[in-house]
Amino acid sequence: MEILVTVIAALLMLVAIGGIIFPILPGSPVAIITMIAWAWILGSTASWSTGVIAAALALVGWSASLVLTGRTMRRERIPNRPIIIATIAAIIGFFVIPFFGLFIGFVLGLFGAEYHRRRDPKAALHSSVETLKAMGIGMLIEIACIIVATGVFGVGVLIHFLS
Repeated sequence: MEILVTVIAALLMLVAIGGIIFPILPGSPVAIITMIAWAWILGSTASWSTGVIAAALALVGWSASLVLTGRTMRRERIPNRPIIIATIAAIIGFFVIPFFGLFIGFVLGLFGAEYHRRRDPKAALHSSVETLKAMGIGMLIEIACIIVATGVFGVGVLIHFLS
């Protein structure tokens, strides 16, 4: 039973990594819930230590991503509406052009919403690029933390099963 739970947790950690790259599933929340659930089900000292550390890493990455993106959005005075429009455009783009359409749709949706709001192509381009940079750096930080959390999980699995 413990091995099955561990395999499912490992697969969910891979889903969490994919959820950061392709924001269809929320990657960090999946990782946090997975690590706490895995630790709770196994119940050993090694699993709890591992689960708490890995969940904390995922929470740090998620928070850093949100703070960095939010700060840039406030600095550039970008309301939530362009991001919502960009997200809808990304979903549509995903179905029109599989895989790449997600990114293309988001970028075009963001620029289009900013152009409509500002009526100045240079200002729209500037704010769109700044937003994309902040989101990209936030995603890199978040994925780095999830990858480290997955590594901690791997070490914890070894310690749990070998001790």
